[in-house]
Amino acid sequence: MKDVTSDLKTYFILSFFALLIFLFDILGFLNFPKTILQTLTVPIQYGLYQGVTDVGKQFSFLLDARTSAKENKALKIQMGELLVENSKLKQEKENNDILLNTYNKLNPQTFDLQPSRIIGISRFLTIDKGTNDGIILGQVVVYKDSFIGQIKLVSPKSSQVLLSEDPDSKIAVFSQNDEGRARGILLGQFGSKLLMDKILHEENIKVGDSIYSDGTEGKIPKGLLLGKVTKVLEKPNEIFKQAEVEPIFESQNLDVVFIIRTE
Repeated sequence: MKDVTSDLKTYFILSFFALLIFLFDILGFLNFPKTILQTLTVPIQYGLYQGVTDVGKQFSFLLDARTSAKENKALKIQMGELLVENSKLKQEKENNDILLNTYNKLNPQTFDLQPSRIIGISRFLTIDKGTNDGIILGQVVVYKDSFIGQIKLVSPKSSQVLLSEDPDSKIAVFSQNDEGRARGILLGQFGSKLLMDKILHEENIKVGDSIYSDGTEGKIPKGLLLGKVTKVLEKPNEIFKQAEVEPIFESQNLDVVFIIRTE
């Protein structure tokens, strides 16, 4: 009972002071204290507001930066995909141009040409056509009108090509210039060099002459380009002389070659 009476007394006292403050406020007695209080609290309030605003801006900046980074990453991915697609289109166009050029160089009415992609190179050149595509041993591989090599090994879906610069390669050839021609045997050397051997001393050959297949052996047709003479090697009083020859194309730089199909 004592506690209830004490609580009621406290309640009435607080209510009286609240009512008194309300009346003083209505009558304007509290304007001066309120002005002082606001003078003190407004800068603090403004500071808090600015702090919250700056934090909000920081979060907004981070979100925008993150969004921009994602968009930038997406754009880079799209650009990369476009570059890959463009590269594929350029490669396809180049291959189509090579195909057309080769068919123009080697008349398809005379030669049955089988396009093939290069899928590896070590000593031999590996291509993606084999017995399933009608490829047989000894067939000639060309690029445009240039001799690349001959089919050495065949499997159902791939073949290996003996290159003209291989030490086991020996091809009957002739050189051609305004003063005539010289005949010889083109021998493969280690590396990318070729050597034209067994050239009669009296036959005319000089640096810059083109070297062509003679067409006197196997499946190699006459007139395929094999290289250019870079140096003539001769000694007085010798029956034969030699010439260093450089291939027109380096096999490792090619993507597509053509097999001259024969029965």
